[in-house]
Parts: sequence; C-alpha cells; structure tokens
Amino acid sequence: MKTEVRRPVAPFYAVGALWIVYALLFPLYTPTHYALLVAASAAVYLLVNALCVSGGVVGAKPAAPKAAKKQEEPSTGNAELDKMLKDGRLAIAEMKRLDDNIADPGVSADIVRLEQVSEKIFEAVRDQPEKLPQIHKFMDYYLPTTLKLLNAYDRMSAAGVSGENIDGTLNKVEGMMRNIVSAFEKQLDALYGSDALDISTDITVLEQMMAREGLTGQPLKAETAAPEDGGTDIQLEL
Repeated sequence: MKTEVRRPVAPFYAVGALWIVYALLFPLYTPTHYALLVAASAAVYLLVNALCVSGGVVGAKPAAPKAAKKQEEPSTGNAELDKMLKDGRLAIAEMKRLDDNIADPGVSADIVRLEQVSEKIFEAVRDQPEKLPQIHKFMDYYLPTTLKLLNAYDRMSAAGVSGENIDGTLNKVEGMMRNIVSAFEKQLDALYGSDALDISTDITVLEQMMAREGLTGQPLKAETAAPEDGGTDIQLEL
C-alpha cells in the first residue's frame, strides 16, 4: 500500500507573511532588496519547516514511525519446543506468501494442503511435547527442503521465460508436490501411532471385561452337553 506524505503548509504561509511585511517596510524596486528578501524567505521557510517536522523543538530529529509490535507467543518453558513452534510459524507464513505469489492452481492447492497439515503437526506436538523427537527430521530436512523447492518454483515461474531448464524444473516440482503432501500427511498420522495403539488395547480389554460381566449383546452362555458316561458337562461360550 502506497503511503502519501504531505508537506506542512505553515512554511509557505510564513514566507507569504514575510513578503507582505517586507513590502510594507522596505522598497522592492532594486535588485538588492529582492535578493535580501529571497534569502530571508529561504531562511524562514527552512526554520518553520524544521519546527513543524520536529514538533516545535529546533534541532530535534523527526520522529520515526512506530513499528507495530509483534505479539510474542508465551514461552512453554521448553526451549526446544519454543524453537519448533517459532520455526513452524515462520514456515506457515512463508507458505502463505508462496501461495499468494504462485499462479498455478494445482501447486497453489497443494501449498494450502501443506499449510493445513503442518499446522496440525505443530498443534499435536505443542499439546504433547513428548512427541517432539518424532518430527526432528521433518523440521530439519523435509520442511525446509520443501520450502526451498517452492521458492525456486516461485522465482522461475515469475521469470516469464520458457526454456529447457526452467520448464524442466517447474514440471519436476509440480510432479513432486503430491508426493510431498502425502509425506506430510503420513508424518501427521505417525504422531498418533502410539495413541491409536493405546486406544486399540483399551478397546480390547474393555470388550473382554464387558463380555465376562455379561454386559455385551452376546453374554457368556452356559450350555449342557450329555457326556458319554451319562454325567453333566457345562461348557461356556461367547
């Protein structure tokens, strides 16, 4: 967004007032007086302009625009986890920038999917920091390499030139994107591997206990079978 800078009008008013006063007090029909008036006008203009810019204090430097304060995420108390979350936010921001720059709809859609999956990966590790070792390779290699490929694609596609090297590289990156998305999704799925195993074990144990207590749709049954010796044999089956 282009910012419009407006000059203060007070210096011009001050110069105008100087000309009126000078014309009333001194003659303006000789070159000397015009030269003096021009010099005085320049001095008045610079002085009043300086006062306007510095807020009325001569010699003060113009106030620098206040930079917007970035909201810092609160620390988790785990330095490694904090670094992962910070790097993750930077990676997501870079993906959004690349998505805005890249015109190809297929690549753009893949980048959006990468954003979504990456955010879920970071959320999962933030909620369960013990899973942090599982994404070391993801953070150290897969994520930065993916961003490197997308940046190269962005630069080459913006070059506006068709050639063997450029076209070949663009085609390779486009063909690789689906594999990258799939790899990110598998990384997210792997984070829930231990949870899935625990849940599966809990379900198995729960089903067995409910069956023993007769709390399922197929409770334990007692059946009587007539043995060959004429006795009574009780068999239990689910």
